[in-house]
Amino acid sequence: MYIDFNFSKRLSELRTQKGVSARDMSLSLGQNPTYIHKIENEIALPSMMGFFYICEYLNIEPADFFSHNVTSPAKLKELMEDAQHLNREQLDHLHLIVKDLLKSGGKK
Repeated sequence: MYIDFNFSKRLSELRTQKGVSARDMSLSLGQNPTYIHKIENEIALPSMMGFFYICEYLNIEPADFFSHNVTSPAKLKELMEDAQHLNREQLDHLHLIVKDLLKSGGKK
């Protein structure tokens, strides 16, 4: 099954979710100020190592970058890390809240 995936668009979405400018992200990665801008505007692509650094900076796994059904992988990762510290009863409550949110119009 072919899924139309736009690398540049996905990078822009994830960067925006993090609340950082393309210039600041470029500089944080040790690149020139237009590095991320060029990728987001389909002028260039990162090297494989560059891609791994981008994922690390965004606090996501490389597979999450390409997961079209996970809109906010960094937030999901945070939630999973926090949920690991809950007891069984608290997890049951959290699960009910999530199910209620999905029922009331959230994505599945």
